[in-house]
Amino acid sequence: MLIRNAKDCEGKSVELWLRDSKIAAVGLGLLVPEGEEVLDAKGRTVLPAFIDTHCHWRTPGFEYKEDIATGSAAAAAGGYTFVNLMPNTKPVCSSAEIAHAVQEEAQRIGLCDANQTVSITKDFDGKTIDHLATLPEDIKFITEDGHGVMNNAVMARVFALATERGLTVMSHAEDSDISPWDYRLAENIETVRNCHLAEYYGTRLHMCHVSTKEAVDAIRISRMRGARVSCEVTPHHLWFDDSRLQYKVNPPIRKADDVTALIEAIKDGTATCIGTDHAPHTAEEKEKGAAGMVGLETAFGVCYTKLCREQCLPLELLSFLMSAGPAAVMGLADHKGLLAPGYDADVVLVDLDHMYQVDASELHSKSKNCPYDGAYLFGKVVTTIKGGKVTFQIEE
Repeated sequence: MLIRNAKDCEGKSVELWLRDSKIAAVGLGLLVPEGEEVLDAKGRTVLPAFIDTHCHWRTPGFEYKEDIATGSAAAAAGGYTFVNLMPNTKPVCSSAEIAHAVQEEAQRIGLCDANQTVSITKDFDGKTIDHLATLPEDIKFITEDGHGVMNNAVMARVFALATERGLTVMSHAEDSDISPWDYRLAENIETVRNCHLAEYYGTRLHMCHVSTKEAVDAIRISRMRGARVSCEVTPHHLWFDDSRLQYKVNPPIRKADDVTALIEAIKDGTATCIGTDHAPHTAEEKEKGAAGMVGLETAFGVCYTKLCREQCLPLELLSFLMSAGPAAVMGLADHKGLLAPGYDADVVLVDLDHMYQVDASELHSKSKNCPYDGAYLFGKVVTTIKGGKVTFQIEE
């Protein structure tokens, strides 16, 4: 496939030749074989397809909220070709068997690849970690997402084992004894603890959905001291503050100065990726207080509007946050996240000047818990290509 009449991050004309699931060439006036399929970008911007470090597809056990097929469709519609899935399923994903089954089904559907993480403690019991010692080598990421591991001794043993086995700990920072009365302290205290453990044991640590200025400071200091710590921020923690939205998410929507701190973390390189925390729920569950929102299909528009249009950050930086940065966290940087020869032919075309209104009823996700409903955004995903094949395209 030859993509012509496209623009790069700087607005310069560019062509891409995709062949055998890889990017074969990038430039202008590319010479390709006669009869090659041609996709006219019509002046839109071409970017490497997006990678999500933090996502929920609810399989197994909660398919009434989302399943792998609808999650894949939502991802493709949002410009994603790879997502990292959390283990808070039913049963909890505490085994390679469950992880492999989810990944194989995503591969069969073919719209978006998935990595399925495994729980830090067996079935989220907060103490049992024997299953980690027997994980096969292809399982590289563990997390207790939705929970914090409360016991310090257990978590110390986890970090030591993770270093020994080459695992990355992905941390949902929450002390659940504290969160009922002070969620800010609950996030901050576990962030400090886990950053210290990463420094002490030399463990690779990824802090999920960072939301407070104090947590950002702790991560920044830890990174400056040489710890192998990365972190993600979510579109909703960038877009909303608690004066603009009262909507239950975990961690909560924070204050305006926290939003400012997250943006500063992006500017100085403390935060290296966007994680959607796509969390589907039914309308009834939201009414009863379930935490979370869907976000795969709105992530680029929200982040482009907030960071590039409002904050005047370069599109190249946003592209890094949604592609190359997540690829580095997920160990994919040698073949995903860049528009360069030899990289996977995973590409997204976006219309930066197209302002559109979010309509939750039109989302591909099975769930519609979307607080952006009715919002006007710039940066419409028009076409998603995975492995050289179109997986999503807006009909014109």
